[in-house]
Amino acid sequence: MANPREKIASCDPVWSTMRSEAEGMAEREPALAGFIHATVLQHARLEDAICFHLANKLGNDDISPMLTRETFEAALAGDASIAAAMRADLSAVFERDPACHSYLEAFLYYKGFLALEAHRIAHWLWQQDRKWMALFFQSRVSQLFSVDIHPAARMGRGIMLDHGTGIVIGETAVVEDDVSIMQDVTLGGTGKEAGDRHPKIRRGVLLSLGAKILGNIEIGEYSRVGAGSVVLKSIPAGCTAVGVPAKLVNCAGSERPSQEMNQIIDEQDNKI
Repeated sequence: MANPREKIASCDPVWSTMRSEAEGMAEREPALAGFIHATVLQHARLEDAICFHLANKLGNDDISPMLTRETFEAALAGDASIAAAMRADLSAVFERDPACHSYLEAFLYYKGFLALEAHRIAHWLWQQDRKWMALFFQSRVSQLFSVDIHPAARMGRGIMLDHGTGIVIGETAVVEDDVSIMQDVTLGGTGKEAGDRHPKIRRGVLLSLGAKILGNIEIGEYSRVGAGSVVLKSIPAGCTAVGVPAKLVNCAGSERPSQEMNQIIDEQDNKI
């Protein structure tokens, strides 16, 4: 008969691995042992740990950490897809970021990951017509993590917000699965539209640092936007666009830009 640890590993390998990482960290850094036990090891599930961790960060004198935690637990109980997306996001950070050496590192300290998981809860609140509470958490995330995602924005799974600082995602934006977004990226409106006015980022896209994508346009799946580019028109699938305003430079590029994380546009890319 399998022991409890083996059962956990078989049904939730991300959580099992993270617990093992936490045990090792607590042994190596005794000063952090209390923090690690409270944040990770005392919890039976990854869902419980993320609710505790985020609540301690986002709760304040306006809404206590305890009430914040209860709100987050209600969200995860109300929508099982949040927990599945969270595991995919955690795996995305670990697999794509060369500076990340463990699930635990991303879970504890990466504000892009934490901001995204807080958004998932705010989005659930928004859909439950608890808009004021959703906006409260959006504001807290913006204050603490410098990431501003409107609660109505729709985010897929397996997304990496690298560093997170300066990322802005507007109300009607859509970001599909397996997208990587670097710091200081904006998915915004042009200021001229009403209604559906923000970009649609399709599966597998890489948005390099400082990119600005403006208006109700589509960034086709597995495409790439160069650093500092300003995109005002839709980009076809599989293409690379750079410049201000952005122009297509290659439509025979990487098959997996969001995983490869290559932000360098060299001379060989300039094929069209």
